[in-house]
Amino acid sequence: MKFIKLLTLLLISLTLFTCSDNKQHYKSELEIKMDQIAEDYVRLVLEVGLYKPGYIDAYYGPAEWKPDENKKQELNEALIDSLNTKVDELLNRLYSLKNYNANELEILRYRFLSKQLLSVKAIIASLTGNNLPFDAEAKALYDAEPPHFTTEHFQKVIDELNELLPGDGDLNKRVNSFREKFIIPKEKLDTVFTTAINECRRRTLEHIKLPAEENFEVEYVTGKPWGAYNWYKGNSFSLIQVNTDLPVQIDRAIDLAAHEGYPGHHVYNTLLEKNMVNEKGWMEFSVYPLFSPQSLIAEGTANYGIRVVFPGDERIKYEKEVLFPLAGLNPDEAGLYYKVLELLEDLSYARNEAARNYLDGNWSKEETIEFLEKYGLSSHERAEKSLEFIEHYRSYIINYNLGQDIVKDYIERNGGTKDNPKKRWELFQMLLSTPQTPSGLK
Repeated sequence: MKFIKLLTLLLISLTLFTCSDNKQHYKSELEIKMDQIAEDYVRLVLEVGLYKPGYIDAYYGPAEWKPDENKKQELNEALIDSLNTKVDELLNRLYSLKNYNANELEILRYRFLSKQLLSVKAIIASLTGNNLPFDAEAKALYDAEPPHFTTEHFQKVIDELNELLPGDGDLNKRVNSFREKFIIPKEKLDTVFTTAINECRRRTLEHIKLPAEENFEVEYVTGKPWGAYNWYKGNSFSLIQVNTDLPVQIDRAIDLAAHEGYPGHHVYNTLLEKNMVNEKGWMEFSVYPLFSPQSLIAEGTANYGIRVVFPGDERIKYEKEVLFPLAGLNPDEAGLYYKVLELLEDLSYARNEAARNYLDGNWSKEETIEFLEKYGLSSHERAEKSLEFIEHYRSYIINYNLGQDIVKDYIERNGGTKDNPKKRWELFQMLLSTPQTPSGLK
């Protein structure tokens, strides 16, 4: 009840946090107060990270802010109460700033901090194993409400695929057998991926100015629940890992290069570090708590960024002319392949439905895998890998498809359509380099 009351006060305060043309005096005082809250927020997130493995995705702030792991306490009710008290105090301090006049960027910062802190509170509650139901957890952690889809929705897409790939036998087997024609040979994977990420970088730099020292390194790994991961190290540098547990198909080269690199996670983190931390001293952006609203913005922009960097038919043209030959693949069926992939993308929410029902205790592992095979048209191996991801990351799964849809809707609603690529890039860069919240894009 106390939490709900506090949340209500914060939402009211967002409407009271108004703009002013004559803001010089208030900005200085306001920024000092918010900087103090930001430092305590960072310290709190790092402390919670001691008890939540994988929670701290990146940190490049002062080393002295990191808690001493040797002083890690026993996870008990007293510790949970202490952590909750710290969150509540920070939320109350934020609420006390409601009467300040502020410019637009300061309002975004205020909203960002408030939503991030509310997600910290939800994470603290989960430390004892008391996880919220899927929809409630997604709302609390990621500031978004996942849509629900019926099996009829997926069946319509499946019927289209059945017509696109006619033949005898199970559609799942037909689809996955067809996709096997486009697997990148392992010995050529590095060449293809490196070429793809270099092209994504070249195209991104035509529109977004990055620090001269920005750079990345690629590693190929196994035994991970994800397909690829960007580990941002600070100072404009990323370690990008690509998981080779399962075969990598040709379309994944551009997908991963754009999503993990340019204009995705690497660019997102680089711009936040440059614009927010280095230039403004807004230290809340020196830490990235994975299970937070920031991830929906990060994953949503990274997925939508694929369309931004390769608009329209440019992607298919580039892949047929450059990547297919590098991989030693025949491009003759590329057109059909991408029609199949487009329909398969319409089945992406099947993973959300599977996650919801599995995590809420409605389905067993076997039923969940069967659903992913039937309505997501995943191979058995990929369905198992999806379930492994769901078990590890829970409702995080919404950040990919729902995140992309929210970002896409915001950019295109504000004029960044495929017919206006310049505006699309402008809006995309703004989302990457300013404090944003999922609900704020609605």
